[in-house]
Amino acid sequence: MEKVATLRVITRGTPNQLGYCFPPEWHPHSATWMSWPRPECASFPDRYQHVVPNICRIIKEISKRETVNILVQNYNYEVIVLATLKEHKVPLSNVQCYHIKTNESWCRDHGPAFVLRKAHRGKVEAAVVDWVFNAWGQKYEGWADDDDVPTEIAELLDLPVFYPKIVMEGGAVDFNGKGTVLTTESVLLNSNRNPLLKDWEVERYLKEYYGQKHVIWLDDGIQGDDTDGHVDDLSRFVNENTIVTIVEPDKTDPNFEPLQENLKRLMSARDQDGKPFNIVELPTPGVVEVDRQRLPASYANFYFINGAILMPTFRKKKTDKQAIDIVQKLCPKHEVVGVDCTDLVWGLGAIHCFTQQQPKF
Repeated sequence: MEKVATLRVITRGTPNQLGYCFPPEWHPHSATWMSWPRPECASFPDRYQHVVPNICRIIKEISKRETVNILVQNYNYEVIVLATLKEHKVPLSNVQCYHIKTNESWCRDHGPAFVLRKAHRGKVEAAVVDWVFNAWGQKYEGWADDDDVPTEIAELLDLPVFYPKIVMEGGAVDFNGKGTVLTTESVLLNSNRNPLLKDWEVERYLKEYYGQKHVIWLDDGIQGDDTDGHVDDLSRFVNENTIVTIVEPDKTDPNFEPLQENLKRLMSARDQDGKPFNIVELPTPGVVEVDRQRLPASYANFYFINGAILMPTFRKKKTDKQAIDIVQKLCPKHEVVGVDCTDLVWGLGAIHCFTQQQPKF
């Protein structure tokens, strides 16, 4: 389906000033957005065919519960993608393709940030925040199409757009739905993102354009993560006062110390009202490698959908089960569904990185 050419840019006031805020991921969804990868993209060199079945499994699970909107390059790609999904027994009744070009497939980072507000007579209104995207600190060539995605989707949905004009990625932040945002110094204070901004200035943008009150800073990320340490591989809210955080038990592992530092910070963190959080430890899957390259495999890269949580697994029977059981106990109203992401994580991301939610409004 082709996009509709309409655009409303909001130039007076920030989302916060106008009553918008970014809802938590467990807010009901109307859809999930994805960007279908191409064989020539940088994410899956020489392994594209291995990744496609993994993507189809994810889409199959999501489409059981909500619409899946897939960005494709053109009509030819749409035909190929729909045929591929059908081949992998994915029902197409809840799948829609849109002709919006992308460079890479990580929609969490280049997709739209939907913010909501209550308007007249209880009506909920939505807008899109279009942050600047620069391929994780200019690590890969060619990101112009990715950078255009939020505005193109806003045009498609006829939603107004805010332009903060600073670099931000969706995987760099997580929200409790009550005014607290969780992020990392290694990404948002990195000189390859916004070198002229100080920490208090970044906090101001997080508060004003996501409609938040309070910021919690973690330190660094895990081995193999080319984003410099996205929080969605580290620590995640599962409700307004509970954070799960990955912890490495092996003291000789290079992930041990940074994850302990993050745990220490979380234990002393307070929410928007000054109250401590319930901190729950998640295991790591240990070392996951392909061709001797360590990959950023993390159980924290799960994704809330309507009525379920998709949990990445990595063919590590013991820790896969432990992680699923921990999150299931914390989220009894959601079915935690494990999806093998050993192939997908070759692209240095998993389920959460690959998806972007559109909340109901």
